[in-house]
Amino acid sequence: MKKRLNIRISGLGGQGAVTAAHLLAMAANKAGLYSISNPFFGAEKRMAPAESYCRIGPERIYDRGELVYPEVIMVFHPQVITLQKSYTAPFYSGIKKNGLIIINTSTDLLTEEDHQRLDDLNVAVYDIDATSLALEIGGTELSTNMAMIGACAGITRVVSLDELEKALQDRFGKKYVASGGTATLDEAIKKKYAKKEMLLKKNMDTIIKAYEIATEWAQNQKQEMAVQ
Repeated sequence: MKKRLNIRISGLGGQGAVTAAHLLAMAANKAGLYSISNPFFGAEKRMAPAESYCRIGPERIYDRGELVYPEVIMVFHPQVITLQKSYTAPFYSGIKKNGLIIINTSTDLLTEEDHQRLDDLNVAVYDIDATSLALEIGGTELSTNMAMIGACAGITRVVSLDELEKALQDRFGKKYVASGGTATLDEAIKKKYAKKEMLLKKNMDTIIKAYEIATEWAQNQKQEMAVQ
């Protein structure tokens, strides 16, 4: 990886946006890269706007503030777009030229104006029904964030599946101390599975499937953002 990749995750409270950023950052560490993840939100409550940021690069990273100019934006919930439940307006504000937007949706949510503005910046837009994948493979909507990080890795190649699996093991397979709403969400996820092994397997399977689907899309569209 020769340059830094800045990822902005926009979603709603309870979707695991903070966990997703943390897992990507942990996976990057497994790859020998530097990373910082941090949340950005108001009151910790379900369905309130929530953002998290993940910065990954080959050199030490010191800035932890709001990520204004991302290369990648992930949208976890359609309301970020349709109801403008986002801390930036429009939701893709600041996206860099040749960037990537990944949206959890089964239909195109963008207007003609949105498409034109993003086309002018040569920004690739990838729609994936992450929630359906989560329900089908993970067995719970709470695995939506797993599908989203799988899709991100499948297109950007910023981390590998092996590194994501190690990060998942560290987060849910060992004693990890989370805080506030993140700790509550972690416990909710764990209660969805009879055994910890099942939690790890189902969520990793969700990551892998999304990774494979996104990789195929990137190859077909010739939009793969290899940042090695």
